[in-house]
Amino acid sequence: MFGRIGELWKYREMLWSMILSELRTRYRGSFLGFLWTFINPLLTLLVYTFIFSKIMKVTMPHYSLFMFIGLLAWNLFATGVQSSSSVIVRQGSLVKKIYFPREILPLSVVGGSVINYLLSLVILVPFLLISGYRPTVDWLFVPLILLLETIFTVGLSLLLSSLTVYLRDIEHMLGIFLMLWFYLTPVVYSITILSPRIAQLFKLNPMSDVVLSFQSVLYYHESPHWKLFVYGFVISTAVLISGWWLFVRLNRRFAEEV
Repeated sequence: MFGRIGELWKYREMLWSMILSELRTRYRGSFLGFLWTFINPLLTLLVYTFIFSKIMKVTMPHYSLFMFIGLLAWNLFATGVQSSSSVIVRQGSLVKKIYFPREILPLSVVGGSVINYLLSLVILVPFLLISGYRPTVDWLFVPLILLLETIFTVGLSLLLSSLTVYLRDIEHMLGIFLMLWFYLTPVVYSITILSPRIAQLFKLNPMSDVVLSFQSVLYYHESPHWKLFVYGFVISTAVLISGWWLFVRLNRRFAEEV
């Protein structure tokens, strides 16, 4: 694995170029182009604020903010995993033509999702301030939580992108699976509404660890729960190692299969 990391470092300029290409491709042909990176989360925030404060009249304080924090974290994960699952197949002509570390393809997709998340903070941070939330020392945990989510997303993306080359049905099944996963993650509801036993089961979900950590730091002004956080890092690292191992094993025949 360390040899693969060294090789990826040699191709870092190609990786960065493909991340930029991924970002440009998302809004190619649209009139506003890259501005949609800011407009999408802003419109999402406005819609949810209107629906849950004016129509459903949710009594939870700053509920739209609570949900927006979880939604941004979820979108990073879901977009990265969904798009990267078929990236080897989509880039089949490139895979056949030249040699490069194939990991660059799913990494570029996840990298684009991480950059989109960072740009979305341009919307989230002012909304926090407008809602009366002030920066605290707990905000310093945000990069660490983002690292946790990135590790897990990269590991799952490597695993799924390699398997999809051989099992194309994965791409079609993944959307349904992610929808189920979304509702098993406390994004639109607080985990405190669940019974303690059910809540403990939900915390076994690595994305619950990520979302709960972001909510603790940004919404509740608390440090992440360390047992949950350490568990998340152990699981995420295991997914990264196993996903990368499988990717390396399967990538030898990518050019033949795509």
